[in-house]
Amino acid sequence: MNILYSCPYWGSESLSPEIFINKAIGDGYNGVELLLQPPDAMTDQFMTAIDVAKNINSDFYFIALQLVFPAKESVSDYIKKMEHNLASISSLNPLFINSHTGKDYYSFDDNCRVIEASMNFSAKNNIRILHETHRSRFTFHTATLLPYLQKFPELELTGDLSHFCVVSESMLEDQEEILEKIFPHISHLHARVGYEQGPQVNDPKAPEWNAHVNRFVNWWEKIIELKQKAGQQVFTITPEFGPIPYMPVMPFTQEPISLQWENNLFIKNVLQNKF
Repeated sequence: MNILYSCPYWGSESLSPEIFINKAIGDGYNGVELLLQPPDAMTDQFMTAIDVAKNINSDFYFIALQLVFPAKESVSDYIKKMEHNLASISSLNPLFINSHTGKDYYSFDDNCRVIEASMNFSAKNNIRILHETHRSRFTFHTATLLPYLQKFPELELTGDLSHFCVVSESMLEDQEEILEKIFPHISHLHARVGYEQGPQVNDPKAPEWNAHVNRFVNWWEKIIELKQKAGQQVFTITPEFGPIPYMPVMPFTQEPISLQWENNLFIKNVLQNKF
């Protein structure tokens, strides 16, 4: 299996698209993951920089993020916003769309309406849409996710397992059977190491986090092995340690405890050495 690594733009917004993409390529990434909101100048700059990268390496790719920002609205209005976002970013031809889908407080039926709308869009426009496991979305909790997977067995997920840990205030030691039902649906990984009280350890290189890093790597390895056995040829991973406020900071000075870019590079290197 060919494992590809994408670099998140989240946290690097101070860099121009061209400088960011060149930096990512220089550090060995195969692609990038972006929140784009076309039509705007930043999207145009990114597409120009991506075209340049593809001219050098035709396998260079980008993943687009779909996100409906929080608002008081009906489910129908939410769906309209989501469909608008999907239409805007699908026209850019990303490798796939990583969607923050639904809301944790929507009813099962209302979230199903949202999922069905995304699946209809995917089928009509021939683009893959993956749904990220994330707090505040329909995917926020392991056990409550299972009924959706039973109703929609074709659902593909972006696995960000750190959110499950925070919601359950555990390292999911008692939820292995549930995870085994979720893992086959994970088609892309956000490789961030969380812990019982937060979505991101302060520095994955620190020895006190070795057990947590190893547990996440073990989960990721199980997911990749499942995909290999299923005959999948390519699998994508985005190391996704985030900036402040995901990044813990020192009191008063608000200085970050570690460097986000270096944390993601560390995780990428760990996984490249592993796989």
